Parts: sequence; C-alpha cells; structure tokens
Amino acid sequence: MSTPTRITHLVDGRPWTGTAERTSPVFNPATGEQTGLLDLASAALVDEVVKSAASAWESWADTSLAKRAQVLFAFRELLNARKDEIGALITAEHGKVLSDAVGEVTRGLEVAEFA
Repeated sequence: MSTPTRITHLVDGRPWTGTAERTSPVFNPATGEQTGLLDLASAALVDEVVKSAASAWESWADTSLAKRAQVLFAFRELLNARKDEIGALITAEHGKVLSDAVGEVTRGLEVAEFA
C-alpha cells in the first residue's frame, strides 16, 4: 500500500503548510484503499481564508472585463488540456466510470465558456 496523499487547503493561492488538528481519510471507492488524508479546517483557518478571499476580491473587483475574460479563457484552456487527467481523478475519488467523469469535466468547460 502506498502512502496516502495529503490533501490540504489553499490560502492566498498557496498550499497551507500548517498542521491540522483533525483529518479525514479518503478512500478509492472501487478498491477500498486509503489514497488520501484530508486536512479539516479549524474555525481560525476558515476565518483566515475568508479574510484572504475578501482581500483578493478588492483587487479582482477593479480588474477590467477584458482581463477577467482573459483569465477565464486561460482557465478553460487548462481544463481542456487536462480533462482526461481530471476525469481520472474524479473516477478514483468518486467511483464514476471514466467516460462519465470526463463528461463532467466537459460540462465544467461549458460553464467556463458561458462565464
């Protein structure tokens, strides 16, 4: 059995490096094998992340429509380039068949295009 992957939070766009007081195991539904260990956020961490998001919103609110469209288009391109990889991750985490998981990513692409 391999070592479970640590799954943590993003704070200010970077992985959180703190130590979680509580964690939760993540299992592959097809095999029952533990594949991850999820850090559960404390109330203090949630407050920190909300403060960070509010700060980021201030600069995003001043961003031009053209720049926002450019960012969303780049996000869409990343999703499209990695949709098979993302589909495989969804399959491993949720037990969906690969074609359904890739279809879910495709629907996400449509949402990004609409935005």
